[in-house]
Amino acid sequence: MKTCLVVDDSRVIRKVARRVLEDIGFDIAEASDGMEALAWCRAAMPDAVLLDWNMPVMNGLEFLKLLRKERDGDFPKVIFCTVENSVARIREALDAGADEYIMKPFDGDIIQAKFAEAGLL
Repeated sequence: MKTCLVVDDSRVIRKVARRVLEDIGFDIAEASDGMEALAWCRAAMPDAVLLDWNMPVMNGLEFLKLLRKERDGDFPKVIFCTVENSVARIREALDAGADEYIMKPFDGDIIQAKFAEAGLL
């Protein structure tokens, strides 16, 4: 079974994402900020990361840039899931190595479609 690390400082968002992703066949791990997510990835690299942008300690973009420098850090598909919706922000995320981009609020169909586009389903 594929694993997805859900990284968001909102427990509610993590819970909703967990339910959706478990329903489409993923094992889920959770992190509340980029630093915790990076530690998790160093211990066990996931197949996918659903990543918020705005978080304390280390934001999503900082995490992504560091992840891509890790051994096997180019492996996980990273899907940003954030309220950041300007074209400049989307471009910045994609340029840093994100594979897909979801804008909040989201639903199960959107997550499933983006994960399919990223080749995870």
